[in-house]
Amino acid sequence: MTIEVFRKITNRPSGVYSLIVVCAICGAALFAPLIETHPPNQIDVLHRFGAPSLDHWLGTDHLGRDVFSRLVNGATIAMSVALTSIAIALTAGTALGILAVEARATWERPILVVFDVISSFPSLVLALAVIAVLGPGLFNVAMIVAVTLTPHFGRVARAQVLAVREQSYIEAERILGASRLRIAVVHILPNIMGPLVILASMDIPVVIGIEAGLSFIGLGVRPPLASWGTLIYDGFSYISQSAMPVTVSSLALGFATLGFTLFGEALRDAIDPKMRSVA
Repeated sequence: MTIEVFRKITNRPSGVYSLIVVCAICGAALFAPLIETHPPNQIDVLHRFGAPSLDHWLGTDHLGRDVFSRLVNGATIAMSVALTSIAIALTAGTALGILAVEARATWERPILVVFDVISSFPSLVLALAVIAVLGPGLFNVAMIVAVTLTPHFGRVARAQVLAVREQSYIEAERILGASRLRIAVVHILPNIMGPLVILASMDIPVVIGIEAGLSFIGLGVRPPLASWGTLIYDGFSYISQSAMPVTVSSLALGFATLGFTLFGEALRDAIDPKMRSVA
């Protein structure tokens, strides 16, 4: 099944491009300490706004820090926030979606009301409001994004459970005396994970954009950590001295967003082509 999905993704140019971008960004995020050419926070004011060279591949910023090393570490920050928040949202949303169906009388209405309340606020606006109270930071950003994404996963999980629980084999399990917990974990959960994984892959660029936006306005990752948002802000502030920092960081964010979006669409079409006409 994995080989078949991979073959379908690589059958079209957009799938190949997205796979290359995803592998490059994930590789940079995972092996940043091995790839970086200088410590990302090393200040060298004597060589500020340096042009690209063999020593500094993408030049230096306003503090003389190596732009390439900070760009690579920005990928680590982006993927850390994205994967952490999506993993939490996926877990919580799936559990709440299953609970809303399997314990209807008690939990369905309160869970849906909570979903409606969270979804009524735009993700970025809600994040701004909460961070204004709790303060900026990597952990706070990941938790807030996870909360805003949970209703998306919860509603999809609930819809999938409502469809799966009517299948004949689920009814047979009930007749044989299987508990609700066993039916949910052993039979329902594996059969609803496909659409949820697709949704998770398509939410990664959304999270990367939110994290970069919050960091750009100073409410995300705190300095001296290198986020693509802070790189864009610092580069824009000193664009008259050097356009390289803002250019490469903006391109990295753009390529990452486009790559993960196309990868999510290719994965959707490969796993469930019927969803292509629905999306």
